[in-house]
Amino acid sequence: MRVVRMPGIHHDANATLVAGSQGTVLIDVGTSWYQLLIQERIVGQLKGVETLDAILLTCRRFNHCGGANFIASQFGDPEIFIEAGAASALAMGDFASTGAGRFDSDMPPTPTESVVDGQQWSLGDCIVEAIALPGHTGDGMGYWVPNQRIAAVGPLIPRIENPSRWDMMGGNLPDLADSVETLLDLELEMLIPAYGEAIVGPRSVRTVLNRHLSFFEECISNDGSPPDNWVRASQMSTYLTPRTPWPSAVAEEE
Repeated sequence: MRVVRMPGIHHDANATLVAGSQGTVLIDVGTSWYQLLIQERIVGQLKGVETLDAILLTCRRFNHCGGANFIASQFGDPEIFIEAGAASALAMGDFASTGAGRFDSDMPPTPTESVVDGQQWSLGDCIVEAIALPGHTGDGMGYWVPNQRIAAVGPLIPRIENPSRWDMMGGNLPDLADSVETLLDLELEMLIPAYGEAIVGPRSVRTVLNRHLSFFEECISNDGSPPDNWVRASQMSTYLTPRTPWPSAVAEEE
């Protein structure tokens, strides 16, 4: 099996291919802005295979799911999965709760199927399993490969050095903390955030998750607010930026 992170372009979130011996799924697709480039990248990775078995979305945000309907149409029309609470927003192309309006964009209407915590897709030599990770949105999901202990977690961990926002539509700070604890319990070997490089090695993953968890717990104690001196997030950003930068890399595993 292979797990391939395709870095997001500009505002796009990472897209991740999980290719097993008997099937391939795509986790997140980015906006609709660069969907032709994402299509080309997928073609290059599939190496002669012309279909995807499923598209798995981590949330309703435009920068994670905007290109899903187009990508599905190019790879055999696989089912697109998202948590049930987001289904109507994607079906109607809601530009408010998806955040497409923040990008001055339309959200392409996207039919989906509901995904639930623990749902699995068998790809032959591996399975992909859904994990409920609410917080940035109520419909937040992650997807992991249990036998490799690899997870793509969407906006719950936007970047190594940037914690998730909870002040956008559907956000919930205590849920963010609980979801990070869920990831800690998985004892991951690799974590793929929404943006940037994967975090590799169990110690590195724990270090990053504990830093984010400590921040969320501090904000909960501060009446649900981030520190006053932090930079105000732009309308298109799904994460916060600390005034004093957090480390953007983690020491390599020994």
